[in-house]
Amino acid sequence: MKHLHTNQEFRFNEVLFEHRNKEYGAYVLRNESDKILTKALFVGVSLLAAVSITPLIISAFSNSTPVHVPVDGPPVVIKLKDPATPEQTPPVQIVKPVTPPNTKQYDSQIPTPAAHAIEPVKVEKPADAAPGLVNNLDGESIKNTYIPPAPHIGTGPAAPPANPQPVQPANPGNSIVDAEALSVEANFVGGIDSFRNKVMNNFDGSGFESDGVVKTTITFIVEIDGTISGIKANGGNADFNSEAIRTVKSIRGKWIPGKNKKGEAVRSYFKFPISMKFE
Repeated sequence: MKHLHTNQEFRFNEVLFEHRNKEYGAYVLRNESDKILTKALFVGVSLLAAVSITPLIISAFSNSTPVHVPVDGPPVVIKLKDPATPEQTPPVQIVKPVTPPNTKQYDSQIPTPAAHAIEPVKVEKPADAAPGLVNNLDGESIKNTYIPPAPHIGTGPAAPPANPQPVQPANPGNSIVDAEALSVEANFVGGIDSFRNKVMNNFDGSGFESDGVVKTTITFIVEIDGTISGIKANGGNADFNSEAIRTVKSIRGKWIPGKNKKGEAVRSYFKFPISMKFE
């Protein structure tokens, strides 16, 4: 069956490539296609087998039994340290200073200039004497008479008393300073005339009928943060008082707080009279 297929393929190629160059190209490839496929199959199988067998070979070599090499002589004993036993630190050896040999020296210090200087005594300097701070021309041992000053150990700041008394501020936060104790009175930002105009423009006098002049005095507290509180009205007409209080509360704007004699901002009263005539 295979030979029949080959013969048919050959005859097909002869008819297909008739009157053409058959030495190379597609004609040769079609005739040798079976050989090429067979060779490629064997190469692929060989590569697959090599890839599969390589890990097994590496594993076999790595799991091989180690060879024990006998060592001549007695066994070596290694002592392990007990972790519970602290390690002994060797004592620190104090190194004693070595006293240098006695050498001849002369005082090489330059005298300090003075208005009434005293001529120093001339001393013959030996040739082998070295410059120093004292005259020791014979090379005798000089006893160190320097005594270091005792260190000053302070006791630190004094401890606070057991029950310290609270210091009362000059002006408690909730106290209200009278007008006599003020150096600068409270004022509206923009001036008191600006505040008066705002009151006149916002006052609703449509419901009042009176032939004379209606009066009242608004009193309030100017806080340190520039707000007002405790608004009251002192007048004979209750409705007029209520409208005056409403008008003052509706005005938007900050106040500049008053100041005491020390120049500190404080809470203070402010009085503002209102009088109107309705026709």
